[in-house]
Amino acid sequence: MIVLVLGGARSGKSDLAERWAARRAAPVTYVATGWAGDEDMAARIEAHRRRRPAGWTTIETGGPGLAAVLRGVEGTVLLDALGTWLAAHQDFAVDAGELCAALCSRSGDTIVVSDEVGLSVHPETELGVRFRDALGSLNQAVAAVADRSVLVVAGRALEVRPWDDLLP
Repeated sequence: MIVLVLGGARSGKSDLAERWAARRAAPVTYVATGWAGDEDMAARIEAHRRRRPAGWTTIETGGPGLAAVLRGVEGTVLLDALGTWLAAHQDFAVDAGELCAALCSRSGDTIVVSDEVGLSVHPETELGVRFRDALGSLNQAVAAVADRSVLVVAGRALEVRPWDDLLP
């Protein structure tokens, strides 16, 4: 099963994903894509580390080897998050097809966390617009292969269904 958990900053998306992973089959591997570029991010990463159960394995990766990492892990994977993974790539150039193929090839459950940045104000910079658009496209690609997608807002989750389920 592939679950995509989307949400804005401080929405509770990572907390929900961690709770979901804790209820899945062991072993659980937390694949972290973030890096501490400033004090705020360092504090967020540390908070995430403290919340993880002691029995979980953590793999920190931010580069192009994410698909290989996913293919090499047994059991449940919690991937947090696509936005920081995308941001680590020059020109936000990632191979969404390779990532989706790796997600689909896994035998264990995979919970993927990603930022939903398309609901916020229009970015002021060209770089911000490109990031928003690239992450939106990446989120759509992962949602297309996911068995379930949820949107987390203010600590509450909404099931997000495919268009075909809604169209008459």
